[in-house]
Amino acid sequence: MSGFPAFSAGDFAERVRQWRPDHEELTGDHALNPDVSQAMVTARMRDAAVLVPVVDRGAEATLLLTRRTDTLRKHSGQIAFPGGAIDPEDGTAERTALREANEEIGLAADRAEIIGNLPRYLTGSGFSITPVLAVVKTPFDVHPNPDEVADIFEVPLSFLMNPANHRRESRLFNGKERFYYAMPYHERFIWGATAGIIRGLYERLYV
Repeated sequence: MSGFPAFSAGDFAERVRQWRPDHEELTGDHALNPDVSQAMVTARMRDAAVLVPVVDRGAEATLLLTRRTDTLRKHSGQIAFPGGAIDPEDGTAERTALREANEEIGLAADRAEIIGNLPRYLTGSGFSITPVLAVVKTPFDVHPNPDEVADIFEVPLSFLMNPANHRRESRLFNGKERFYYAMPYHERFIWGATAGIIRGLYERLYV
């Protein structure tokens, strides 16, 4: 498609450049749970942004992810992208994503080249998340903020963009069965909104 090795950062960036996004499109937890779709779309959501950092590792790019600490009040112990709520002084989702990545994992803004955004992702916990796509240039330094991040790790992009690794699972939530994507990778269990955003990346760029 691009002249770059498949699943390299260069190929990823070229796919983003050729993609024609629908800026009115909404994705989210409701994609697998149509019965809550209208309620989520019309609910008051808090704006947030996450950085989707694709690391340039030559022919085999990776996606940088974190594991949240077990002491956090929300989503403790879960696999996540660096990110958080958009503060008024941020101004844009891109600035929020870069700020949060620096605060959570110490990633310098000049190591991340922002190349686009995915459609907003609505979560059952009340957030409207803008996934900000970036290529991370090597070398780079990261270190976890111990108050928020227990671990930082990378997963091959080729693994995450393989639909054979996308499982649909469910669990009871407030007495109702709710479905979600899961992408187990070795001892890491990637699921929920993080897996949903990864699935959205696959559907828009790699199908």
